Amino acid sequence: MRDPARRSAEEVVRPGAADAPAALMPWHTVPPGSGPARAAVLVLHGGAADSKAPPRPWNVARARMRPFLRRVTRALPDDGTFVGQVRYRHRGWNGADADPVADVLRALDELSALVGEVPVVLVGHSMGGRAALRAAAAPQVRAVVALAPWCPEGEPVAHLRDKRVIVLHGDRDRITDPAESFGLVRRAVEAGSAASAVRVAGGDHAMIRRARTWHHATGTAVAGLVARLADGLDPLPAERPGAEPDVL
Repeated sequence: MRDPARRSAEEVVRPGAADAPAALMPWHTVPPGSGPARAAVLVLHGGAADSKAPPRPWNVARARMRPFLRRVTRALPDDGTFVGQVRYRHRGWNGADADPVADVLRALDELSALVGEVPVVLVGHSMGGRAALRAAAAPQVRAVVALAPWCPEGEPVAHLRDKRVIVLHGDRDRITDPAESFGLVRRAVEAGSAASAVRVAGGDHAMIRRARTWHHATGTAVAGLVARLADGLDPLPAERPGAEPDVL
């Protein structure tokens, strides 16, 4: 039987979504002799709105996240952080099925079995950003860094209360709407989240334009969050950030 906290997380993503197969892909594990893991970072790549097809063996969206994985791993404050990716069963979100969210929840279960109960930071791009924001209802998820996330009108935000959320979105994005992302941040702040937004000037959806800025900003943000979590501190800032986006 699942605990009440996990059941409440599943209610956010629709009943039955958490019955998906496990999908944890380790990228950086805690070295032997360094003690138990103190925190974890899971990275979620983008996908399609609708597709039940499995991701291709050479997945461009997954490959795009490799520089972020490398930058995050290099930026981490110590060797006590597990870094991994989530492998999806399907390429698409698929409406009420919210397939990638179910994959994230099962990956969190696998993570707990592998390294124990540790605080988690989710980093997601596009569809993966939407999945990360939804999966933040899980109690072990303490923070989300969403990159050019897909945030359609009506996305839930109540479960983001007391969570740290950082959204980065390029103003030249033609795939997902930065206005919708910043609107979600404003609604999350109103719901009690420590949410903030960053507008990447000239940034596109694939994060190719100004790629170094995307990589550096993500690595810095994740490292700062993990440092606080690994020390047993709350990742929330001393003062709740404003809802209007900063500019990089």
